Amino acid sequence: MSGKLTLRCGFAKMLRHICMPNIAALWLDPEAIAAEIAAAVEISSQFSPESASFVPDSRRAWLRLAVAVVIGSLGSVGMWSVVVALPVVQTDFGATRGTVSLAFTLVMLGFGLGQVITGKISDRYGIVTAIGAGIGILGLGYIGAGYAPVVWAFILFHFAIGLSSAATFGPLMAEASHWFERYRGLAVAIAASGNYIGGTVWPPIVNWGIQSVGWRTTHIAIGIFTAVAMAVSLVVLRMLMGAASRRSHVNAAAPRVNLRLSTNALTAILALASISCCVAMSMPQVHIVAYCGDLGYGVARGAEMLSLMLGFGIISRIGSGFLADKIGGLRTLLLGAVAQGTALLFYLFFDSLTSLYIISAMFGLFQGGIVPSYAIIVREAMPAAEAATRIGIVIFASVFGMSFGGWISGVIFDATGSYAAAFANGLAWNGLNVAIVVLLMLRARQRLAMA
Repeated sequence: MSGKLTLRCGFAKMLRHICMPNIAALWLDPEAIAAEIAAAVEISSQFSPESASFVPDSRRAWLRLAVAVVIGSLGSVGMWSVVVALPVVQTDFGATRGTVSLAFTLVMLGFGLGQVITGKISDRYGIVTAIGAGIGILGLGYIGAGYAPVVWAFILFHFAIGLSSAATFGPLMAEASHWFERYRGLAVAIAASGNYIGGTVWPPIVNWGIQSVGWRTTHIAIGIFTAVAMAVSLVVLRMLMGAASRRSHVNAAAPRVNLRLSTNALTAILALASISCCVAMSMPQVHIVAYCGDLGYGVARGAEMLSLMLGFGIISRIGSGFLADKIGGLRTLLLGAVAQGTALLFYLFFDSLTSLYIISAMFGLFQGGIVPSYAIIVREAMPAAEAATRIGIVIFASVFGMSFGGWISGVIFDATGSYAAAFANGLAWNGLNVAIVVLLMLRARQRLAMA
């Protein structure tokens, strides 16, 4: 009998220790409360769905990345449809080139401002929430643009289009960086390639639609299709992420690079560099279609060159990801900036149809990896918990540069009657970007020498 009693008492003590905290101790010692709760949290975190099922660089990570590229390709439509529609809309409304170029400026400003807003949302609530918030606005923006009675309404609707699709770029790159460790640079570059895949696919589709049914019907159709397709893709991504749709960055890899700059200071420097590089980048991307029309080659040829440019940009982005994993983001950025300046210089001296095709392909191959390099630098030098917000700020700056560059190039064309001065303006801004990157690299080298 005593043996049974002893066994029963021992079993009761074991249950007390396993199933519940020592309540008496908690009443007497407040510090014990924190110890008991911490232990419980630690145990529960070990069995969370994310830690139990997801491994960085795994097959599931690559599946997530593939869906992310599809979403990025769909969400980037606003950046490229307006470029193709620009000459037709200008004629329809009887507006100047500079006025119609404001549609691109507004879509890029909305896209850039949205990088910061959706970056904050992504860091706090997850990428699924950030993307889902804008899907309906994207569809309504395109439908509204299709029914726009005046040019200014068309321009304002493009701000909503840019704002609604922002999470499909910078925050999506930041999220992809948390899915990988060994191949982080490559993953970020692939996630960013969705933007250029969209730039390759959308221009000929939009041009075909405009030629077949007009620009208004084409915009309405784009709004309906993208809203439905993005919603379906987002559901697939949510299923792949499971309980990790609201992800903690506690287990993310620590920063690899220390430039001895505060996070705010480095963010500001990278923002200035991204503005300068994207003012230069915007000249061919925004105006190549109109440029070909002015030279007598036709806007269809320009749309083909834009697709060629962005198609080679995909190769460049993926290649820059491989390169960044080997030599780091700063060196990759410098190589891309110097190469972009070289291609811009060629535009100044050659304008035959064949040469423009070749130079456009070169431009895409040279500059495609520049913007993802900024995201890689942010992840190399800043905390993971702030990645989406900081990348969003830098991408916002780059988008501002794209929008300002697209607008100022149109103004320069209106003032001079040619794009030669606009190309020269792009070269000057590109030189500023190269100078900033060189200074950061020198600072990094000085730090290594002091260490």
